[in-house]
Amino acid sequence: MILYNGNDVKRINHSLKVLGYAQAILKGETLNETLKKIILYTAVLHDIGIKESERKYNSSAWNYQEIEGPPVAEKMLLELNVSSDIIERVCFIIGNHHSYDKIDGIDFQILVEADFLVNIYEKGLSLSTIEDIKIDYFKTDPGKRLIDTMFLKKK
Repeated sequence: MILYNGNDVKRINHSLKVLGYAQAILKGETLNETLKKIILYTAVLHDIGIKESERKYNSSAWNYQEIEGPPVAEKMLLELNVSSDIIERVCFIIGNHHSYDKIDGIDFQILVEADFLVNIYEKGLSLSTIEDIKIDYFKTDPGKRLIDTMFLKKK
């Protein structure tokens, strides 16, 4: 991901922060090794379609990311000899990671929560927006604890 994004430090940092929050949420969940791998690969690669979206459409809009991300991720994961079942799931999540009505498993849920935790800070969202995001999209206990601790609890 770092080599692919080159000197785009903003995107590299975003992906690494999402990876860190995904790992933090994982600590509070009991998951098998396959699900853990899916979550970690997805966290690192969830926005991998942006570069191609900008090249093809002159836009990094979420709908273009969802189109362009899976082929790039698949190529990278094949080069790492990742199993086809894991690649298929990672690509499904990447191809839908802004389509919250398609969340269909804990792996997808954790990626969404980790991405929100980063985006809340990076975009400087308001308290009321953060509260709405928590109510609408946070399902895991570790994710709820993180959003509460970082953004919603009084200091």
